[in-house]
Parts: sequence; C-alpha cells; structure tokens
Amino acid sequence: MTVSVGDRLPSTTLIRATDNGPDSVSSEDFFSGRKVALVAVPGAFTPTCSARHLPGFVDRADEIKAKGVDEIAFTSVNDAFVMNAWAKASDAAGKVTMLADGNGEFARALGLTMDGSKFGMGERSQRYSMIVNDGIVEEINIEAPGEFKISSAEHLLGQL
Repeated sequence: MTVSVGDRLPSTTLIRATDNGPDSVSSEDFFSGRKVALVAVPGAFTPTCSARHLPGFVDRADEIKAKGVDEIAFTSVNDAFVMNAWAKASDAAGKVTMLADGNGEFARALGLTMDGSKFGMGERSQRYSMIVNDGIVEEINIEAPGEFKISSAEHLLGQL
C-alpha cells in the first residue's frame, strides 16, 4: 500500500548524514512536532537528482522555510557517507538534511520503491516530495517514472 495524504509516516530508522559520521534517528522522532518538506530521489549524484532536484531545494530553502517549513530533508537508498558527500558537493549543508535509507526500509514502508535493476541500481526509492506535519502526510507528489515535475521545489512552494 502506498502512503497517502492523511496517513502517519511508518516507524523506521533513518541515518542522518553528518560530518561526525552516521547518526541514527527514528522517523517518529525526526518528524514529530514540526513541519518537514521531505524529498526522495532514486540516487545521490545521479543526473536529474544532482543537476535539478537538489539544487532547486538548496536555492529555495529560505523561501520554503519562510512558508512555515521547519526543515527540508532529502532521502535516498544510499548510505550516510554518500549522502553526506552529496550534501557537501551540492552546497546543501545547513539548508537540507540528508537522511540515508541505505537498506530501503523507509521507501518500502511507504510503498514507494522502484526497480532500478536495469541501471544496476537495484531497489530504490521513487522520486517524490511531501509535506509532513507532526508525522502526518499533508501533501504528496509522486513522480511518474522518468519524470521530474511535481516533486520540484517550485511545485512544493505552491502547495505551502
């Protein structure tokens, strides 16, 4: 079953990518008591994700937060070291929190996985954005395969 508006996010463990190494955080704790713009991508350092998706949120972070969002977080089925390197390479530090879903447990629990095997990527997260308020999904924008439209920073800003 795919998560939808009004659903509470499932309880899993994510790994925050930090300069001091991996930091485990439960999804319940991370999303509790605040509004989070959550974005998922198939992979860090992949073409669309690095050239268009993450830069849009980095560039518009102040505008998004000015609309009442407490934190912007990106997740991907990558390890915390890759996510931290991606944040540094993209100038995202301090603007976007990187949440590693290395084993894909969060993506599977949301019902938002895709098969990237033909690209040598295995099971990955679908591309989406959502607004999560105190653990409850308020908006969700799931991209069609190969698309990048409704999960963009611009689209999400229009929903706030």
